[in-house]
Amino acid sequence: MDARRIIETVRDGGVPSEDSLRTFAVGLATGAVTDAQAGAFAMAVLLKGLGEQGRVALTRAMRDSGDVMRWDLAGPVLDKHSTGGIGDCVSLLLAPALAACGAYVPMISGRGLGHTGGTLDKLEAIEGYRTQVSEADLRRVLSNTGCAIVGATGRIAPADRRLYAIRDVTATVESIDLITASILSKKLAAGLEGLVLDVKVGSGAFLAEPAQAQALAEALCQTANGAGCATRVVLTDMNEALAPAAGNALEVAISLRALAGEDVAPRLMEVTCSLGGALLALGGLSPDADSGRREIAAVFADGRAAERFDRMVHALGGPPDTVEGGLARLPEAPVVREVPAPADGTLVACDARALGWTVVNLGGGRQRETDTVDPAVGLSDIVPLGTSVSKGAPLARIHAAREDSAQAAVEAIQEAFQIGSDCTPSKLILEEVGP
Repeated sequence: MDARRIIETVRDGGVPSEDSLRTFAVGLATGAVTDAQAGAFAMAVLLKGLGEQGRVALTRAMRDSGDVMRWDLAGPVLDKHSTGGIGDCVSLLLAPALAACGAYVPMISGRGLGHTGGTLDKLEAIEGYRTQVSEADLRRVLSNTGCAIVGATGRIAPADRRLYAIRDVTATVESIDLITASILSKKLAAGLEGLVLDVKVGSGAFLAEPAQAQALAEALCQTANGAGCATRVVLTDMNEALAPAAGNALEVAISLRALAGEDVAPRLMEVTCSLGGALLALGGLSPDADSGRREIAAVFADGRAAERFDRMVHALGGPPDTVEGGLARLPEAPVVREVPAPADGTLVACDARALGWTVVNLGGGRQRETDTVDPAVGLSDIVPLGTSVSKGAPLARIHAAREDSAQAAVEAIQEAFQIGSDCTPSKLILEEVGP
C-alpha cells in the first residue's frame, strides 16, 4: 500500500477505490499508516470530501478492519444511535422496549465526552452493572434477554478508534464524511439488520445549526443504506433537556420511574416511542412506524419493558429488581440546592449546552477521557420551556459534592435560562429521513 497515493487522490478531489480504502483502513488498525499520514488523509477529506460512493466505501472498510458480528436469532437485530444531547437517556428505555416487542438489541454504547452524557456512565450508576463483557457473554445475554447495553471491545472497528484520536488533535472532527464513517462503522460491525439514528438539532446538540444537522442526517441515511443496513434518521429538538434530569444516577432514576409507568418525562417518552416505532417497521415487526409507536407505548404501559430491563441488568451483574427497588440504591449527592428564578415571566429559551457543561463542572462528566465521573451529581426537576414562573420559584435542583460547586451551578443555570413574556412551543420530532 502507498498511503501517499490515497492521500493525493483525495487532496486532488478524487475518490480512492474501495480496495484502496480497505487497505488504508487496515493500515490504520495495524499502524502501517503513520499518524502524519492519517492526519493528512483526515484533512484532505475535510477539505475535499469523498462523496456518497467514497463515504460508503470508507465506512465498509472501517467496519471490516476488525470483527463483524453475525447472529442467528429468532428476531431481527436492531439498534439506535444518538448524536448526543442533554438528558438523553432514550437508550435505557428503548433497548428493553424493543426486546419486549421481539427484537434483539446488541447496543454498543459509549461514555460521555464534552458536554453530552454517555450511556455506559449512566448504567454504571447501577450497583454491579458490567459494561465491558466478552463476546461470549454478550451473545449469552442477548439470546436470553433480547437486549444488552455494553461497551465496544478493542476488536470492533479498530481503524475508527485510531482515526478518531487523530481527528481530535488535527481539527478535522467536523468532517461530515468522517463523522458518518465513524458512527456507522461501529454500529454496522454489530451485525445490525435495522438502525435508527437520532440526529439532535439545537443549542445542546453537537451540530447546533439545522443545515449542518440536515446534511449529517442525509449522509448517514445514504451511507448506512448503501452499506446494506436498512436505516432511518430522525431529527429531534435539543434546545432544552430531553428529560427533566441531567447526570448519570439522576437520569437512571428518571428512566426507572418511566419504566415503572410514571408520567415523569413526556418529551423523553415521545422520542423513545418515535424511534422505536421506526425500528419495529424497519425490522418487519410492525406494518408501519405509527403502529410501531403504539406497540412501544404498550410495552411500557403493561410492564413488559420494565421486566426486560430488570432481566438485562441482572444478567450483566446488577440486582434483579432494579425497576422496583433501584431508586433507593442509586448514589446520592450530599449537597442539594434549588435554582431560584431571578424574575417573573415565562421560560422562553435555554442554552442546553450550558446545562451539559454545568453537569460536567459538577463532576458528572469528562473534559478528558481520563477524568473520573461522580455518578451522583447533576440536575433534576428541570422546568420545561413555556412554563410560567414567579421570582424565586425553582428552575431546577442542583445535586453537588460541595457547597461551592453547587453555588457555581446555581449561577450557571440562572444564566442558561431566558425569561420573557411569550414562548412558542418547539416541535420535538423535526423531520424523518429514509425509508
